[in-house]
Amino acid sequence: MTFTLYDLERRVNERAGASAETSYTRKLLDKGIGHCSKKFGEEAIETVLAATSEDRKRLISETADLLYHLLVVLKARDVTLGEIDAELAERTRQSGLDEKASRKGG
Repeated sequence: MTFTLYDLERRVNERAGASAETSYTRKLLDKGIGHCSKKFGEEAIETVLAATSEDRKRLISETADLLYHLLVVLKARDVTLGEIDAELAERTRQSGLDEKASRKGG
């Protein structure tokens, strides 16, 4: 079975339209961007810890949580994966080092 980030984005969008009694996604969104961002940050820390000191299975699990919470944050801010893809495509027009240097100045 193939399941992509776009599939997850669609699922987040669907669950955002459900009631908070039945949808964790809706419950997160109802608490606002600050809460969604905090949950994303917690998952980021858990992912880093799993990467450095836990087994591969735990890293995969934490990364799945991280990606879900990232998509909730993006939904809360009305940003789509398509917009992220466009940004990444634009960045490929130059080397990674040049692109990174251009962001430091701006």
